Amino acid sequence: MRSYIIRRILLMFPTLIGITVITFLVTQFVPGGPIDQLRSRAFVQTEGGSQAPGGGLKSMDNQLSEEDLKVMVAFYGFDKPWYVQYGRWLLRLARFDLGESFRYFTPVSELIVSKLPVSIYYGLISFILVYFVCVPLGVLKAIRHKSIFDNLTSVLIFAGYATPGFALGTLLLVFVASHMDLFPLGGFVSDDFEFLPTFWAKVWDVVHHSILPLISYAVGYFASMTILMKNSVMENMSSDFVRTALAKGSSYHRAIFTHALRNSLIPLATSFGNNISLFLMGSFLIEKIFNIDGMGLLGYTSIVERDYPVVLGILVIGAILTLVGNLLSDLCVAAADPRVRFS
Repeated sequence: MRSYIIRRILLMFPTLIGITVITFLVTQFVPGGPIDQLRSRAFVQTEGGSQAPGGGLKSMDNQLSEEDLKVMVAFYGFDKPWYVQYGRWLLRLARFDLGESFRYFTPVSELIVSKLPVSIYYGLISFILVYFVCVPLGVLKAIRHKSIFDNLTSVLIFAGYATPGFALGTLLLVFVASHMDLFPLGGFVSDDFEFLPTFWAKVWDVVHHSILPLISYAVGYFASMTILMKNSVMENMSSDFVRTALAKGSSYHRAIFTHALRNSLIPLATSFGNNISLFLMGSFLIEKIFNIDGMGLLGYTSIVERDYPVVLGILVIGAILTLVGNLLSDLCVAAADPRVRFS
């Protein structure tokens, strides 16, 4: 297994380079880059959007000279070919330097570090809730198949599966938070968080703000994981090794929880690693709805503002999490299935 892990880690480097090359090329051909953004800001600041005699806006070329544009292009390195720009960025990445944001004029690593704790918090809580609830619920639904409990929970699960997280978040925000005034309208903590008297009051404030976003985060994964677990358990319940265990005198519950459950975890193990990257990187729609300043919203804003260093920095972290997650999925499958060996 050690040699397999080493090979997979070595293969991560060319895969990561391929991902970043494609993304870097895309950023070179997307219109509205940082030069255009700065020209627009300079135009607004100098003229305030004034109109020309003909009724239209004055040309932005009149606001910045050709020498100014050349200086800006050279400052951002856009006067070099794309492969030279990529090579410089790759060298900085090798030194763990993600560059500087075009919009915030601060290091990208500092921006990501400032947003990462919020996304880790929501992602980790959602991850724990999904797996610690879906696995027992899926097993219970499989044991009580076609019972009233199974039918009622199936209705709720399929309703949740059919409802996008951002749509559910909007409904919760309008009806539960606004009309019923049971939860805050958004944010990670209250404005007076620093002035709360006790530690537990601060904990409750964070929990109170987290309930609606967590429901929106986890609803889709909750439904799919529960159904996947139920179907996997039911498939293994009808397998020959379970029937053999029952024929040898094993109790029904022992046959399920000792023999069928381990094999039923294999489908969940295959998606274990991918879910890590999905949860940690966040959802920009849910973060936008609930005004949560996390990684998803930062990535969305960076794409809209053409802040390429931040886009590439978030992409690198997401790609690394995905590659490491795929390796963890393989290891989880090997731990759940004794037939899988990497020797």
